[in-house]
Amino acid sequence: MTGKTPRRVAILGLMLESNRFAPATTKSDYLNRVYLVGRDILRDLESADPQLPAEIRGFVSHMNAKCDWMPVPILVGLVEAGGPIDHAFFQHNLEEMKRRLEAEMPLDAVYVSNHGAMVTTENGDPDGEILSMIRGVVGPEVPVVATLDLHGNVSERMVEAADVLVAYRTNPHVDMRERGMEAAGIVIEMFAGMRPKAALLRLPLVPPTVTLLTEAGPYADIIDYGQTLVSDDIVNVSVLGGFAYSDTPKNGLAIVVTASSSGDRAREVALRIAEKAWADHRRYRPSLTPLDEAVSRVLAAGRDPGLPALILADVADNPGGGGNGNTMWILEALHDAGARDVIVGIIYDPALAAEAHDLGEGAAFRAVFNRVEPDEFSRRFEAEATVVRLKDGDCVGRRGFYARRRMNLGPTALLDLGGIRVVVVSIRTQCADPVFLEMMGLDIAQARAVVVKSRGHFRAGFDEFFAAEQVVEVDAPGLTSPVLSRFDFKHLPRPAFPIDEQAEWSPVDLAAS
Repeated sequence: MTGKTPRRVAILGLMLESNRFAPATTKSDYLNRVYLVGRDILRDLESADPQLPAEIRGFVSHMNAKCDWMPVPILVGLVEAGGPIDHAFFQHNLEEMKRRLEAEMPLDAVYVSNHGAMVTTENGDPDGEILSMIRGVVGPEVPVVATLDLHGNVSERMVEAADVLVAYRTNPHVDMRERGMEAAGIVIEMFAGMRPKAALLRLPLVPPTVTLLTEAGPYADIIDYGQTLVSDDIVNVSVLGGFAYSDTPKNGLAIVVTASSSGDRAREVALRIAEKAWADHRRYRPSLTPLDEAVSRVLAAGRDPGLPALILADVADNPGGGGNGNTMWILEALHDAGARDVIVGIIYDPALAAEAHDLGEGAAFRAVFNRVEPDEFSRRFEAEATVVRLKDGDCVGRRGFYARRRMNLGPTALLDLGGIRVVVVSIRTQCADPVFLEMMGLDIAQARAVVVKSRGHFRAGFDEFFAAEQVVEVDAPGLTSPVLSRFDFKHLPRPAFPIDEQAEWSPVDLAAS
C-alpha cells in the first residue's frame, strides 16, 4: 500500500451492562474505572498494562499487522455493570462522540467497542442511539463494525445502523482480543469491496445468567453449532444470550448472522440456528444450591481434609451483573455456623475499608458491614474482626477476564472474622481474578472454601484451584438472582421462557418475525 494515504479508522465505545433494578451509573463510576478521550486512548494502548478493553487492543494489533492505517481516537468509557446510566451523562457522551467524529471527517471506517446491554434512566436502547449517530455522521458507505458482549440485547436499530456486529463467543469472556481482531479483519474485507448484509432473529427465550456458560450446556451447544455455519459467504454468526436485568423490549436470545452479500442467505442461516436453539429451550432452567446445603458442605470440607475444597459463587450478588457486591447472606451464615479456613471476597464497603485503614494493621474492632443499608438485600451485619493487611487496591489482573488489565479496587482491607478472612474493597468490582485475594497475602490453595462475588467469570480466574465439580452456585437473595421470576419486569417481552413456561415459538419466515 506504499504511496497510498493510510486508512483513517475511528475508535470509540461506551460500555455498560445495565441492571434496571440497580442504582444508577454515573460519571464518577466511569472515572473510577476507565474514561479516556482523544490521544489518552493511544497513550493507554502504548502502556505496559492498558486499561482499555481487550477487544480494542486486539482490533488495533490486527490493523497494525494487516493494514496501512491511522487510528483516530474518539472516546472510550468502561465501567463495572450497574444500574441505568444517568441520561444527562449519556447525552453528554453522545454529543461529545458526535462532535469529535465530525471534526475528524472524512473517515474510512469506524470501530465501536460497546457492551450492548446499556439502558439510560430515560432511554431503552442507547447502544442503538450511538450506532445511529455514527451512521448519521459518516454516511451509508463508510464501514461501521462493532464488537459486543454476548450478554448484549440486540435491537433492530443496532443491526440496521452497523454493518457488522461481532459478539463474544466465550463465557467466561476470554476471547475479547480475538473478537477485536475479527472486527479488524472484517473492516479490511470491506475496504476490499465486501458489502455485508445482516439478519436478526430474536426468540422468546431469556436465559438466566448461570445457563449461559460456553464450556458445556445448551448455550455452548448453540454457539458451537453457529460456528459450523460460518463459510465463505457467511462472515459472522453471533448468538447473544442477552441480559435479562436490563428489562427492555429487545430482551431475548438474539441470533445475528452476517453474509458477505446476500440478505436471504443470512436469514436462512439465522432461521436454522433459531430452530435448533428453540428445540433446546427447556434446558435453560437454572439449578442452584440452597444456602443451608452450601454451608453444610463448607463445614464438611473443613472437618475432612480428604474432601475437595469448594468455591461458592454468590451468583445473586454479582457486581459484574449490577449487584452491589455487599450482601451478607452467605458470609453471615458461614460465620454463624462457625466455619473456618474460609476466604470471602471481594466485599464492596468503602466505609468499612476506610475505618480499617484508619485503625491500622493489627487492630481489633467490631466490623460493621453495610452500616447504612443501601437496599433490601444488603442488610447490616456485625462481627468481631482483626485488621490483617491494608493495600491501596492497585493491581494488574493475572488470569481470565481481567488478565493483564490494570485494575484499581480503591483502599482495600483484609479482615479476620475468627477463621473467615474477608477482603473489603472501595471500588465495586466482581471477584473474577485471584490476584484480588493474593495481593492481600492470601494462599487460595490452603483454604477449605472460597466465596466469590461473581456469577461466572471467576471460573476462568480460579480454575487453577477449583475444578468445575468444586463450584457451588448458591441460591441467595440479590439483584442478580438467576431466578428471574423474583423480578418485576416492566418492559421485557412476555411470554418468555423460563419466566413463562407457556412461551411458544415456531419457525416462520424471518421477515415476518
